Amino acid sequence: MRRTSTWLAALSVGLAALFLAPSETQAADSLDRGPSLYVPDANPAAYRQALDLARAGQFLDAAGIVAMVNTPQAVWYGDQTPAQVERLIRGVTRDADREGATPVFALYNIPGRDCSNYSGGGASNTAEYKEWIDAVARGIGGRDALVTLEPDALALLPADCGQDDAQGTKTAARYVEVNYAVSVLEPLRGTRVYLDTGHPGWHTVNSIVPRLIRGGIAHASGFYTNASNYNTDDANSWYGKLISSCLAYVDGGGDVAECPHQWWPRADAQAWLDAHVHVPASRMKHFVTDSSRNGQGPWTPPAGKYPDPQDWCNPPNRGLGARPTLRTGDPLQDARLWIKTPGESDGLCLRGTPGPEDPERGMVDPDAGDWFPEQALELVRFAKPPILG
Repeated sequence: MRRTSTWLAALSVGLAALFLAPSETQAADSLDRGPSLYVPDANPAAYRQALDLARAGQFLDAAGIVAMVNTPQAVWYGDQTPAQVERLIRGVTRDADREGATPVFALYNIPGRDCSNYSGGGASNTAEYKEWIDAVARGIGGRDALVTLEPDALALLPADCGQDDAQGTKTAARYVEVNYAVSVLEPLRGTRVYLDTGHPGWHTVNSIVPRLIRGGIAHASGFYTNASNYNTDDANSWYGKLISSCLAYVDGGGDVAECPHQWWPRADAQAWLDAHVHVPASRMKHFVTDSSRNGQGPWTPPAGKYPDPQDWCNPPNRGLGARPTLRTGDPLQDARLWIKTPGESDGLCLRGTPGPEDPERGMVDPDAGDWFPEQALELVRFAKPPILG
């Protein structure tokens, strides 16, 4: 059951009706006639911010916040017990089913997640993780769902952050855990599972493809890119095409080292693909991308200003990106999604300084996952395309 209170719902409807342009309303109506994505309950702090803005006479900003949280986006789970996550996911899938929509789940409970940094936590061990995944599967049942499995699980292995032993025990366990999740969730009747690739500014195609293969991509629907990051739609789509093509090339006996990566001249990379990859798109691995905060693209930190700029961590003046859709026009791209919840903080960003303030913002950033009103307003004001008409 939806838990948004009556007055919050009234605020949402009133502000949206007041400020949404006819063209956007028509687009929303068009989506209602085709495949649609699920809009989860919003962070209550978002509605409090919208109400405060409306009381202060900042009606456009208030309407922007409401429009942002009323846009389809992923539902994140990762710190619940198996019983809790089963109940919560069953509730979401039932709500979505009644609405004729598809929910997107970001599952975030892998042991040692985020290298125990800002978003650290997760299951204590592999057995506990398997039990949790089994509960997720029971919650989904036979209803439709898109699953973006464990952000950073493959792009940020225990071996990448000095948390493994000489035998690579934790990294080996990570692959076991990801494979188990794929083996349990992908066979569900209406579920599609996508594996982590980081983003186009991180791993090369040649680096991430072996990780996808070892992580069980052969048995998943595909992969996702740019979760919680800021790369442009063009960069994400190109990266996805290169990864999908390399997977097909390797599956046919090719050497991953020969695949073009995202920093090749695009014309040269396309020429290589034309010469070496002849698998139809229907038989290649598909991908989804995150456009939740990429409207202004990545942040370029001031040169030499910070010891560790942390360009991924609450960068200033970013904007909402293109709206989620299941109709991308790209035969390899199944969806454009809002995976990261826009308006929620990336964590305490110190940029290599002693802190406690984020030196780029002159304030202490909220903890990872907490509502960040200042950033939420930036996302609305710098949205591209605009969140309001």
